[in-house]
Amino acid sequence: MRVMHFVTGGFSGATQVAVDLCLAARSAGQDVVLVLRKKRTTTPARVNALRAQGLDVRIVPGWAHIATIWAVRALALQWRPDVLVAHGYSEHLWGRYAGLLARVPRMVHVEHNSRERYTRWRLKQALWLAERTAATVGVSEGVREQLVLRGFPADRCVAIPNGIDLQRFPEAALVPFAERAPGIIMAARFARQKDHATLIEAAALLKAQGLNVPVYLAGGGKARIAARMQALAQQKGVTDEVQFLGAVADLPQRLMQHPLFVLSTHYEGMPLALVEGMAAGCACVASDVVGVRGVIEHGKTGLLVPEGDAAALAAAIARLLGDPGAAAAMGQAARHAAQSQFGLGHMHAGYQALLERVHAGVG
Repeated sequence: MRVMHFVTGGFSGATQVAVDLCLAARSAGQDVVLVLRKKRTTTPARVNALRAQGLDVRIVPGWAHIATIWAVRALALQWRPDVLVAHGYSEHLWGRYAGLLARVPRMVHVEHNSRERYTRWRLKQALWLAERTAATVGVSEGVREQLVLRGFPADRCVAIPNGIDLQRFPEAALVPFAERAPGIIMAARFARQKDHATLIEAAALLKAQGLNVPVYLAGGGKARIAARMQALAQQKGVTDEVQFLGAVADLPQRLMQHPLFVLSTHYEGMPLALVEGMAAGCACVASDVVGVRGVIEHGKTGLLVPEGDAAALAAAIARLLGDPGAAAAMGQAARHAAQSQFGLGHMHAGYQALLERVHAGVG
């Protein structure tokens, strides 16, 4: 079976999932190629790092949709995949158009978010393509449900949860919860999807209550949004408490050294950063949105708070700070859940079984 994965070159969560699937397939002796749609962040260093891991990586233009489609078509005609897997919005549209033009025998669409920016015309195209696609994958049960609600064929929609590399969070590296450095970590790129503003406002509320807890914001993203968040921190008087770390290379180590992880967000598909916080044994607080609900069990593996509610987020953080024993128990339960449900092995097995069915023409 020859499989071509097509995904954004923006090195988002979707890119990481595609990379993980390619690495697993290559280890299993399958023929696989990773095609990245060029973005500003598709740097030679990042591409070479993937190639150094043994991946066959190709870059296609991203400056115009027709240029992307034509380049992917040319690659598909040259490489002749049995299955084309198109990841994420809007790449799954252009990738499948190219697959149709190249007459790829089977195509799979992977939806990585619960609330994509579908216009009426884009959704009409996606539904037309869905009738010509062997399977549509939602990266969580919540995403699968949203796909069905939008009109995607229910009999072709499946849920395969994303997974993380649990080896990055070894037991030996875990700092005992009681010995962890005070502080909250939120790992998320600066984008409209993420809700850093509510966490910054919650930090201001905590400070007003006498809780000057450090907040570390890890992640790259759009500079203008990061600048707006820095201005908000200054306006709220929490520039000493809120630290902007940018992209960090040692995130697992930082997570395993701090007690609390927060994911304040407007919508998710299946949040890998939250699962990493769980795997690190952090007590987690997250926005109660589709994609998150299937990861956190409220009161057991973490706390869910209403989206955009700074007061509720501050109260949840204060609750964990005021009861270290309960926080430690949640962190332990979160780590167990991550290990038992969200490892790469589970994700790989799910996709492998699906691709084998698709390749065999089984509905």
